[in-house]
Amino acid sequence: MTRRKQPTARQERLGSELRRLREAAGLKGLEAASLLGTDSAQISQIEFGTAGVSEERVRRLASHYSCTDAELVEALVAIATDRTRGWWEKYRGSLPTSFLDLAELEYHSSYRLDVEFLHIPGLFQTEDYARAIFSYRVPELPADDVELRVRHRLERKVVIEEPARVPYKAVIHEAALRIRVCDRAAARVQLDRILELSEAPHITVRVIPFDLDDFAGATNAMMYAGGAVPRLDTAVRDAPHGAGFIGCEAQLSAFRTLFRKVEFASLDPERSRDFIHNLRKEL
Repeated sequence: MTRRKQPTARQERLGSELRRLREAAGLKGLEAASLLGTDSAQISQIEFGTAGVSEERVRRLASHYSCTDAELVEALVAIATDRTRGWWEKYRGSLPTSFLDLAELEYHSSYRLDVEFLHIPGLFQTEDYARAIFSYRVPELPADDVELRVRHRLERKVVIEEPARVPYKAVIHEAALRIRVCDRAAARVQLDRILELSEAPHITVRVIPFDLDDFAGATNAMMYAGGAVPRLDTAVRDAPHGAGFIGCEAQLSAFRTLFRKVEFASLDPERSRDFIHNLRKEL
């Protein structure tokens, strides 16, 4: 079997879940290998995502690991057998792999949650807004690289548009709404875009105003993608060289709790739309 030089985050997640099942069963890699009639090196490659694994082997491993969660097994089989070549593949070799991994994660998500304090969520960003963000980087990116990033960001919004839309909740702090990364005209267009999208039945926008007592959660920005089953949810945090993907259940549980706390502190959707309308008038 050909070894992958650079597995995707999705392929790595499949491997890590198989490793967690093996460890929960109290088996060593060598023991798992003997159950498949292979060697420990191949088990290691499967668990690091550098080697593919067939549906039959996923099911055999799950059985050997005494996994009784049928929905989880089916979800792992779906990852193992997925041959989707999505729109993001045209950027492979041109953009960092984390950009592609994020697009693939969103494509397969069952729902999306965002909390932003300083920037408008990426799925809501207009072309001018996205270009301003990528142009501000130090050291500066070449113009062509900026445009690649802008196009990629704009294409990501397909997940909240027809026909592939997924339920999406965004909590945005007033600071992100007020900071003008471009000029006033672009800021108006950006707020209009948020208001337009907030009317969609599958999209919920909530605002956290400055004038809010007892809110100490301003460091809890996050992106969160629901998986086929809760165990396969993924949280995404900014990292020095791209997005960092988090799949540990303890951390996922903490992120879900943090989102509920931030959501509870925010204005309801109707008051949030009124709030954004008023900000729009100020411009």
